[in-house]
Amino acid sequence: MNPILKTALAVAAASVLALGTAASRAADAPAKNWTPPTHKTYAQKLSDDTMAAHPELLSVTLHGVPPGMSEVYTMFAGSFPERVGNPDDPDDIDVIKKGITIVDPRWKRVKDNPKKMVVLMPMRDAKGENVGLVVYAFKNPPADPNSSAAEIECLQKSTVLRDDLAKKIFSYNALFDAAK
Repeated sequence: MNPILKTALAVAAASVLALGTAASRAADAPAKNWTPPTHKTYAQKLSDDTMAAHPELLSVTLHGVPPGMSEVYTMFAGSFPERVGNPDDPDDIDVIKKGITIVDPRWKRVKDNPKKMVVLMPMRDAKGENVGLVVYAFKNPPADPNSSAAEIECLQKSTVLRDDLAKKIFSYNALFDAAK
């Protein structure tokens, strides 16, 4: 076979494979229900600042209904920017609507590595009003994951982090403004 034709066929085959892999990844990704503004939001700055100050965290995410929308529950800021705009799960929505807190030790989930403890709790503003959801994921909780001590410790840390965050939220809509 002609070496130029052989090279062209190899390049074409590689391109088809790459497109198929990219399409497969796109098909696996959840459909977005919100597109963030092009500017870095104040909410994203708060998430970034929290992550920078707390190396014990794997992630922090902020969730709620973007201004001007109705019943569109989404992640609007977080330590994994590619996930911003993903629809919220039913447990996320329960926290927002019911004001409950969920402590989720994910020790037996095979896909989660490293092991982590996740706390979902109502996000509050400076007035103490529930305005959405904040999720803290802790790496390497200090206690035996099979005991309630790890859950209690992560819940206590999350409460302190959430209450500190609340002092910086003067209004829910301001979370979507450009970061300063």
